[in-house]
Amino acid sequence: MTSHRPVHRVAIVGTGTIGAGWATHYLVRGFDVTATDPAPGAEAALRSYVAGAWDTAAAIGLAPGAAPDRLGFTPDLRQAVADADFVQENAPERPELKVELFADLDEATPPDAIIASSSSGITMSAIQAGCRHPERTVIGHPFNPPHVIPLVEVVGGTGTAPETVRDAMTFYAAIGKRPIHLKKELPGHVANRIQVALYREVVYLIQEGVLDVADADDAVSWGPGLRWGVMGPSLLWHLGGGEGGIQHFMDTLMPRMAASWDQLRAPEFTPGLRDTIVSGVLKEADGHSVDELSARRDAMLTALLAVRARHDPAATAPASGPDAEEGP
Repeated sequence: MTSHRPVHRVAIVGTGTIGAGWATHYLVRGFDVTATDPAPGAEAALRSYVAGAWDTAAAIGLAPGAAPDRLGFTPDLRQAVADADFVQENAPERPELKVELFADLDEATPPDAIIASSSSGITMSAIQAGCRHPERTVIGHPFNPPHVIPLVEVVGGTGTAPETVRDAMTFYAAIGKRPIHLKKELPGHVANRIQVALYREVVYLIQEGVLDVADADDAVSWGPGLRWGVMGPSLLWHLGGGEGGIQHFMDTLMPRMAASWDQLRAPEFTPGLRDTIVSGVLKEADGHSVDELSARRDAMLTALLAVRARHDPAATAPASGPDAEEGP
């Protein structure tokens, strides 16, 4: 049986957008964080990101004693992870890089620490191929931005111990995340595959001239997107079934929905279609910068999370730091 240490110190490997978001989240939740990245200017960029994101993350859940100055940085990978209880890796999505990096992390990290990858598409079975102790490696894939969106997809590889998956799930839940356990590995995991399936239809509708880009975005965000922000599609179909609930929906409405699947078509992604989408998005952005739009998004997401917490106690977790942890 694999035994993991309680988490007090977190190492962040790779400090791009995802790594910086993770660093912010762990700091706000009261952990000591050591980050590492070989890129020039990485430390300054990371500290700037944390400073800019701090108020948003703190509004969601601030642990006692949490502070930005509990962030350390070193370009030395081995030094960064030498005393880590939990490692969150966020390197570029290149299989050969991940395999080599995880072999190095496996060698340099304390043997009872968990090593998690934020990989959005590469399976853990592939990543852990060079590890001597693959049993303590696991996918912990967040949704961007990690300091705001609660979802984390957790899935092990063929060499991952069940206890590692269990302890990673417990840890993520204890720090305000909403972990889901993928019982099987597949490229792209789950949430990205759902996004891709939806966007394929959006692009098809734009290609066919049914909608322009802005109206396609509105069709999602002002319709089903609003409902998906509070309940998932299957639970919503339960409501759609009226008094008979999901059983009535499946018996009477689902057959017609299933019959329509054959009518769905994949778009042909041509240069012209690409240009149409780019032009439409820039028109929709109306001169606002990416940073301005990101700030608007995060403000609305924070408000939505607060509303969910008021109406659904299961939608939030206590803002407790590592001193309140009983396990990993």
